[in-house]
Amino acid sequence: MDVKKAVIPVAGLGTRFLPVTKSMPKEMLPIIDTPVIHYVVQEAIESGIDDIIFVTGRNKRAIEDYFDGCPELEMHLQARGKYDMLEMVQEISSMVDIHYIRQKEPNGLGDAIMTARKHVSGDPFAVLLGDDIIVNEKPCTRQLIDVFRKYGRSTIAVEEVPQDKVSSYGIISGSPVDDHLYALDDIVEKPSVREAPSNIGAIGRYVFTPEIFDCIEQISKGVDGELQLTDGIRLLNDSQKVYAHQFTGQRYDSGNKVEYVKAVLDFALKDEGMRDDILGHLEKLG
Repeated sequence: MDVKKAVIPVAGLGTRFLPVTKSMPKEMLPIIDTPVIHYVVQEAIESGIDDIIFVTGRNKRAIEDYFDGCPELEMHLQARGKYDMLEMVQEISSMVDIHYIRQKEPNGLGDAIMTARKHVSGDPFAVLLGDDIIVNEKPCTRQLIDVFRKYGRSTIAVEEVPQDKVSSYGIISGSPVDDHLYALDDIVEKPSVREAPSNIGAIGRYVFTPEIFDCIEQISKGVDGELQLTDGIRLLNDSQKVYAHQFTGQRYDSGNKVEYVKAVLDFALKDEGMRDDILGHLEKLG
């Protein structure tokens, strides 16, 4: 079975970026002129996804508006002959089929994914977290889908993380299967450095068989008093082998202020119209 559906949870409160996230979703933070969430949706599309379910919360209307049509703006651009801008705006509203489901209160990533169960309707599906921008010629989600097609089992994206960041991730132990691929032995949510089984952490990309829902249904609240997806993955691994793929690509955790600034700089330096001015400014800073 191919993977054509994706769940993108965007219900988080974005407290690491207060005060700006008091009035706007963190997923709408701009990388120059394009919001973070645009790159996440674009990755899903380039991976072959044609049906996206956003799990939203309060104060997330800006995301819905961004991917919706805007007749007033389109009429304004057309009347002034700004056809390039008009085409860009229209392309955004026709990127892919998008549906919205409300998570009534923040109760963990596991709970957010459970809200999409009826829409997923027994199919395998991808999960992309709105914090992560991953740049690679072959999208990270496509890499996971290819592993899924080969082995027919849930697959999570992982990478080596610095020791001082281990306690911020779900950390795995696994048995090597192939280059960059592990059969999962265990996964632990936010362990201390001393208790961590490795320094290989799960990041915000997953492909799941629908059995993940039954597993999340059986878990209790875990770290931070929330339903942790990590605990659901751990239970799923007891009944059907889960794989961990060490993806290739450059990842930016846009929920982290330093990583967000790095993303803005790197994207600016790739823009030929901005590159020289930005480099000149950085040189002046020494």
